[in-house]
Amino acid sequence: MSQRRADGSAGDADYGAIGGVYTDYRKPDPRIGQYLLDALGDARTVLNVGAGAGAYEPGDREVTAVEPSASMRAQRPAGLPPAVDAVAEKLPFPDRAFEGAMSTFSVHQWNDLWTGLREMRRVTRGPIAILTCDPERLRRFWLLDYAPEVIETEAGRYPSIDDIADGLGGHTSVVGVPIPIDCTDGFNEAYYARPERLLDPGARLSCSAWSFVDDRVHHRFAAELQHDLDDGTWDRRYGGLREQATFDGSLVLVVSDPTA
Repeated sequence: MSQRRADGSAGDADYGAIGGVYTDYRKPDPRIGQYLLDALGDARTVLNVGAGAGAYEPGDREVTAVEPSASMRAQRPAGLPPAVDAVAEKLPFPDRAFEGAMSTFSVHQWNDLWTGLREMRRVTRGPIAILTCDPERLRRFWLLDYAPEVIETEAGRYPSIDDIADGLGGHTSVVGVPIPIDCTDGFNEAYYARPERLLDPGARLSCSAWSFVDDRVHHRFAAELQHDLDDGTWDRRYGGLREQATFDGSLVLVVSDPTA
């Protein structure tokens, strides 16, 4: 297992460096959150692994959050309980301690996916819901034309959906989650119909994949996208997305329930 960074970040991204503006752009979208709530069913005690700043934690459940990054723990709203400083691969809880568990945009940050998933299953007696991106579906997004390095970085970081399902075991289902046109959670595909938003460096910084490409990629991307927006090229190619209520992108929910 690789060494944790100065702020505690345990994955390949340093949230001590990139996490400062995260909550300005990554606000949980209630329509996406409903998929998680439905998957958790009647679970009253819920573990949130890789909880970050607390996005998508259900307010009507007893949630225990685990987050290794001090920067992200510090951004949790005052109304949420403090997060436990721990990693997915070594959860400090007894067997079957929780009725349900969740993880959102986190599994690609774990150093050992299989150990983390086994740990989640060990401490959970009911459903586990993993919100993640399917690397096989990333290349359908227009960003591939402007910053292929970012898409390829993401495709290499996200584990396959089959691996997640196998690691969780039990009765497993995979549900595609449509991305709303006005999605408030600013991951890359959230801007499928609002390309102008990705010209904001802060919006890019809140998506960890951008931290793995150098400044030349950022500058080239911004220059080319701005040019194509100004002369209408982007709209000629992709303008129909501006009227499309949802986007069927890479966002998926993997649900494992041993009681099903």
